[in-house]
Amino acid sequence: MNGLNSRPDYAIETDGLVKKFGDQRVVDGISLQVPRGSIYGFLGPNGAGKTTTIRMLATLLQPDEGSAKVMGYDLAKETDQVRQRISLTGQFASVDEDLSGRENLILIARLVGFARTDAKARADELLKAFHLEEAAQRQVKKYSGGMRRRIDIAASIVAAPDLLFLDEPTTGLDPRSRNQVWDIIRALVRNGTTVFLTTQYLEEADQLADRIAVIDHGKLIAEGTSSELKALVGAGRLTVHFQAADDLERAAVILGSLTQETFEKDERALKLIVPIADHSAAAATISRFVTEDLRIADFSMGQPSLDEVFLTLTGKKPDSPEAEGEESEDVHQAG
Repeated sequence: MNGLNSRPDYAIETDGLVKKFGDQRVVDGISLQVPRGSIYGFLGPNGAGKTTTIRMLATLLQPDEGSAKVMGYDLAKETDQVRQRISLTGQFASVDEDLSGRENLILIARLVGFARTDAKARADELLKAFHLEEAAQRQVKKYSGGMRRRIDIAASIVAAPDLLFLDEPTTGLDPRSRNQVWDIIRALVRNGTTVFLTTQYLEEADQLADRIAVIDHGKLIAEGTSSELKALVGAGRLTVHFQAADDLERAAVILGSLTQETFEKDERALKLIVPIADHSAAAATISRFVTEDLRIADFSMGQPSLDEVFLTLTGKKPDSPEAEGEESEDVHQAG
């Protein structure tokens, strides 16, 4: 398509976005449609172009080619209107560490136009919502990692944005803190905010995202729901645990005669993981094992993980440190 005719049900529409650094096309023709009121996962190896894409959509960088609309406004021609409706949180806390959590929120509220009394009320509302009331008067530099991320996200939504860009929001957090941030993200969407999420934790995308895009070398290589992406790798996996090592060895020999698919044998866990197209094929495999008097401890069917999808699509693990020339400085709040 040439240009964009914005539809109200999309928070973001892009058509062939390109960003070059020197001779390198860090973002190379990205076209997206992000539904309003959803969580949209944006995945890719380090250096794939994720942060550069966000910086363009947040009006911090100008695209070299292509067009985009954000919340219905032209990214190039209606920049001010876009900025009024978005907020952006980078990988690291961007609040003032020498101020308390409450002081930070009041300051930001005043900067975006709240009256003094309203700013204090909004700060107290967010501190309560983010379970930071007891730490309200404490300097942010004394916060734990999870508390820092919560205060940073709170600072990003002082003005209740229509669209929130979250770039690696749970980097370095322990599982409990990560779950708390997930709950916050879900609550934001219930209240009408669209969330555009980049993450290296594929479980995070699996848990949160309604749709997921995968980019590599600046190009969009896959897009869909988590289930749709998993289907690209294979319909399912049969995992069988055996009671003894000799049962495992015999089962591996039998499998070799039953299938041409490559299967995984884990001698330490006494299990086989077999690509299986459907439940009838899984049932036939289990039936053959039983007929051969193999002692099965348990078995299960499941889809491939997003980690497997990511590795298959990009040839890299999610935390691959390879960089492709993408600018690495942190993204801070906008709007």
